[in-house]
Amino acid sequence: MDRSSGILLPISALPSPHGIGTLGREAYAFADFLHAAGQKYWQLLPLGPTSYGDSPYQSFSTFAGNPYFIDLDLLAEDGLLDPAGLDAADWGTQPRYVDYGKIYDARFTILRKAFQKGYPRDREAVDAFRRENKWLENYALYMAVKQHFGMKSWLDWPDEDIRLRRPEAMEKYRTELAADVDFYAYLQYLFFQQWNALRDYIHSLDIQIIGDMPIYVAMDSADVWAEPEFFQLGEGNVPTEVSGVPPDYFSADGQLWGNPLYDYDRMKQDGYGWWIRRVEGAGRLFDVIRIDHFRGMESYWAVPYGETTAKNGRWRKGPGMDLVGILTSWFHDLQFIAEDLGFLTPAVHELLEQSELPGMKVLEFAFDTREPSNYLPHTYTPHCVCYVGTHDNETVMQWREQADRSSVTMARKYLGLNEAEGFHWGMIRGGMSSVADTFVVQMQDCLGLGAEGRMNTPGTPEGNWHWRLLPGEASPALAKKLYQYTRMYGRI
Repeated sequence: MDRSSGILLPISALPSPHGIGTLGREAYAFADFLHAAGQKYWQLLPLGPTSYGDSPYQSFSTFAGNPYFIDLDLLAEDGLLDPAGLDAADWGTQPRYVDYGKIYDARFTILRKAFQKGYPRDREAVDAFRRENKWLENYALYMAVKQHFGMKSWLDWPDEDIRLRRPEAMEKYRTELAADVDFYAYLQYLFFQQWNALRDYIHSLDIQIIGDMPIYVAMDSADVWAEPEFFQLGEGNVPTEVSGVPPDYFSADGQLWGNPLYDYDRMKQDGYGWWIRRVEGAGRLFDVIRIDHFRGMESYWAVPYGETTAKNGRWRKGPGMDLVGILTSWFHDLQFIAEDLGFLTPAVHELLEQSELPGMKVLEFAFDTREPSNYLPHTYTPHCVCYVGTHDNETVMQWREQADRSSVTMARKYLGLNEAEGFHWGMIRGGMSSVADTFVVQMQDCLGLGAEGRMNTPGTPEGNWHWRLLPGEASPALAKKLYQYTRMYGRI
């Protein structure tokens, strides 16, 4: 990655009159903002359909796009919707925050209308799309059956035959739920039509897209239901152990994520074909893939299924370079970033070195006065990506208020932070001026927002993923100021 910079802003956080950011006009406008600001990258969170808790890291499919992001105004322009019906729906009352309950209630009713009008017209193109995307039939059937059973997890479906994918049941539900299967397939057709057009526009501005690839997939997903042989599942396809991280300084109980763990031995027998297909799918979305929880490639924390905390887990050996080497050598047109945050053992450092992937440096982690830090900019080598903070961290102004006073004092001294420039701009300057090849800042930190702008607090099940940009905040004046910093430190 050449010397450059970018901004982290999820699609969900774009302004929109319909309750959540989409692939429509405001996405194009933000791409224009990035271009005016001299930015090379737009970093996104995962784009998959979200489940309970609204986390983009717990998706119904690692391949599918989120129907929430389908722009309704574009559908209206295409003659599939009545614009008046869009304005009449209840999308919530706070433009700063997504109301996921309102979105869920309103959006699928409206998308059904688009399907009823558009599917007969687009049938031939949709059929071709289905043939080109082998994952789609499993996903569409999974969603149709899930809807049929009241959106319960597939582990709780009352018909064991379809839960275990017995052939007679598969054929039965494909026939009985054919219209719903077509509906969910059509939504993916619409999503990718809009995504491909947006991506082409972003590329025309010489901007590339960084996207996250979560290390795990959700248990309640078409991925696990369709290919259970690649996961550590026991009788009835119930997990034996699940994912998490052990207790640490931040959490006495650790974090119990609950995702099913991979059967890496079985995957290796298949030449890691599942992973190759997964990265190939991510490559349809992103130019650069950030591998979330990279340390799990070396070893991962396995917690017995049914535990209520992550305390009683154990470390198990991951696939290491067996898998990482295949991914980095197979995809010549993709770049990768290793999310190497957290407590790293010598073995993880060795894997990162062998992989030759750039790791991450987070400025908010740099100023703990209790111990030396390799997050301080003078310790960087160019082959890394520097962040002020990520979507899992406080905004930088929130960090200033909540961090240990000695840490904030050290940051002020180290970076020469002052009120005239502004604390958040000084932190941005600190990352911009570092030798890191790439620098990324959250949009909230460009705006100097406090706790109200935090995107996610790990370990908390509610109140996350809601924040949104307001109309006009990505202003020409802000783009000009970012451009000046970006040019000053050689990142244009």
